[in-house]
Amino acid sequence: MMQNVHLAPEEDEDDLYSGYNDYNPTFDTEDLENDIAFQQAARTSHGRRPPLTAKIPGTAASRPIDTAFGSKATLTSSMGRPMTGAMQDGVARPMTAVQAAGYTKAAMRGSLFDPLGQGRGPAPPLEMKNPDSSEEKIRQLEKKVNELVEESCIANSCGDLKLALEKAKEAGRKERVLVRQREQIATPESINLDLTYSVLFNLASQYAANEMYAEALNTYQVIVKNKMFNNGGMLKVNMGNIYLKQRNYSKAIKFYRMALDRIPSVHKEMRIKIMQNIGVAFIKTGQYMDAISSFEHIMSTSPNLKAGFNLIVCYFAVGDSEQMKKAFQKLIAVPLEVDYDDKYVSPNDDPHTNLLIEAIKNDNLSQMERERKSMAEDYIMTAAKLIAPVIETSFAVGYDWCVEAVKASHYVELANDLEINKATTYLRQRDFNQALETLKMFEKKDSRVKSAAATNLSFLYYLENELAQATNYADLAVSSDRYNPAALTNKGNTVFANGDYEKAAEFYKEALRNDCSCTEALYNLGLTYKKLNRIDEALDCFLKLHAILGNSAQVLHQIADVYEIMEDPNQAIEWLMQLISVVPTDPHVLSKLGKLYDNEGDKSQAFHYYYESYRYFPSNIEVIEWLGAYCIDTQFCEKAIEYFERAALILPTQVKWQLMVASCYRRSGNYQKALEKYKVIHRKFPENVECLRFLVRLSTDMGLKEVQEYMTKLKKVEKLKEIREQRIKSGRDGSARNRREGSAGGDAGGTKGERLSAKLKAFPGTTEPYESSSGKEIDASYIDPLGPQAERPKTAARKKTEEDDFADEELGEDLLPE
Repeated sequence: MMQNVHLAPEEDEDDLYSGYNDYNPTFDTEDLENDIAFQQAARTSHGRRPPLTAKIPGTAASRPIDTAFGSKATLTSSMGRPMTGAMQDGVARPMTAVQAAGYTKAAMRGSLFDPLGQGRGPAPPLEMKNPDSSEEKIRQLEKKVNELVEESCIANSCGDLKLALEKAKEAGRKERVLVRQREQIATPESINLDLTYSVLFNLASQYAANEMYAEALNTYQVIVKNKMFNNGGMLKVNMGNIYLKQRNYSKAIKFYRMALDRIPSVHKEMRIKIMQNIGVAFIKTGQYMDAISSFEHIMSTSPNLKAGFNLIVCYFAVGDSEQMKKAFQKLIAVPLEVDYDDKYVSPNDDPHTNLLIEAIKNDNLSQMERERKSMAEDYIMTAAKLIAPVIETSFAVGYDWCVEAVKASHYVELANDLEINKATTYLRQRDFNQALETLKMFEKKDSRVKSAAATNLSFLYYLENELAQATNYADLAVSSDRYNPAALTNKGNTVFANGDYEKAAEFYKEALRNDCSCTEALYNLGLTYKKLNRIDEALDCFLKLHAILGNSAQVLHQIADVYEIMEDPNQAIEWLMQLISVVPTDPHVLSKLGKLYDNEGDKSQAFHYYYESYRYFPSNIEVIEWLGAYCIDTQFCEKAIEYFERAALILPTQVKWQLMVASCYRRSGNYQKALEKYKVIHRKFPENVECLRFLVRLSTDMGLKEVQEYMTKLKKVEKLKEIREQRIKSGRDGSARNRREGSAGGDAGGTKGERLSAKLKAFPGTTEPYESSSGKEIDASYIDPLGPQAERPKTAARKKTEEDDFADEELGEDLLPE
């Protein structure tokens, strides 16, 4: 059998995997630059000849196999079909497996091998956008709407509400144009609902910010009624807020409840806030029981400080003292979640840790924590002051209960502040002894509390004008806490009251160094500089205060007063005009403005402000005097009578005002009334020389029989007056002579002369409130007390002296010119 088996020679043996490691040099691109044939083909038409067929075997190609007869035959498929890539009749059958990828054998014939597509040249340029196309116009318009909405929000945050509203309106107009254009070129489903929602919502918000509530409600209604906006129902909260501002509380409650129904329970915080708004609206309407149910639900679900305080207010309104106590305990049990004292204390001396703590000690988070802590303290202190007088039999017992409750909570440091507030409440009740006793209890406590108590004690004694005690407690407050600006200010006040202005200024400066926002110290420093005649520095202090406090009436008045001292009436008038815009009914400010205008020669403006001052306070004698003189200057004697009668009513014991009234009657030609008025004056003041002179003159002119009687009285009064003046003069001369003598004799003589002078002055008795001190020759002729026009000085420039109460003749010249 073995003789029929022929083994194939090794050199003719066909390897099944032969050919796979063969590499066609056609695909070798590394040495193309050195390939002479390739370079020649690239430069000439040599490369357009068909390439040689590659002899790399494929998996589908026919493979000759040896037969028993030693010959090789081509393998075919079971169907008699030659395999892919097989050679039949000298023609290669095309490969069809790669036709789907776009590779064809014919395509390769006559073409260069270019696997990177470099033969196709550069890529065509990008297609330019057509700015006139509808899609591009819509895209740009949408971008513009978004920019307008953003600008509106930024303007609102900067406080420019008017600009924010204008931008919101413009965004609304452009958004409507955008919607119309989209509807023309596309289906309604392509409309950007989010953009429409944001535009309408921003517009409604800007209307509400500008207090255009009707327009805001209409815009919100457009959003709420549109079913395409998924979250539109939540905006009913905003509508409820607007109704609350309009004091339409029933509608506000209605919309709050509608919004509460639309908000799912997962939004717990929002639901709590809406319920709190409902409770506030119930308080506004006086429905305290409904408000209590809302706040009780909040305190049981998610307690917070505002709800707890409002709950106390509701129980206070209904007068339930036991529930007030429970609500107060709930309030102080609300967790503050602020570990302010521990967080910013360095556990070691690590410089990096200390630097980090210093960096975060005053950042936004720490400021927010301080604000929350301050808010909690304000709520608790206010609640304690509210319920203390009503939860127990007396105010003191109620306050003690609140103090004990606070001591048992995590607000322990507020207990001392409550005690100090207790003393302050005693002050408001005018119970100074209890206030002093309460404050003196803090003398043995820690330095901060001791300083606060001593500051209040110093203030109390200062108000009672007990400067020694005020100084002692001011010293105690400063020694307990040298950095307490209130203590330093009180110490400066006590030194100021003792007249040591330089030292007072030093204390005020130290208070300002410790706390630059201590406005009391800055104001007192300005007053101290005025006392020291350092006017420029005083003006700087008050201008700084004006920048801090804004429209403070006291500061504006001080600035105007300083400019008046600096003899700058224009600036003084300007600041006083600002002052009357703050306090338009202050009669002192109005009279001061009238005086400044009078000094400037503007009589009409002076009359306006003097009259306004008289209208608000018709008892100012200086204002009445000026108005009467102005009416005489303008020949309105009948109008002057009204002012002088008012002065006579205010000061009935001074005869000069009644003489002015009679003189005005005489000037206006009403001699009968003038005579009657002089007779009334003579009955009240029988020894008045001027009244008798006018009676003599009028009786003579009118031919009355009482002329002789009045003349006789006039001579007696004049003689008595002359004798009195001589005695007074001799008494003064004797006193001066005794003073020039020896010390012993001089003292005795001076004492005797003083007794004589006092006796002579008291001789006429207290029934003569008006007498002339003029040394001129007196006769019985008719003398007009009004005097000539040229001799009368300006009213505002006249300086009042003690002789005004006696010299009616000169006074008549000052007030009523001819």
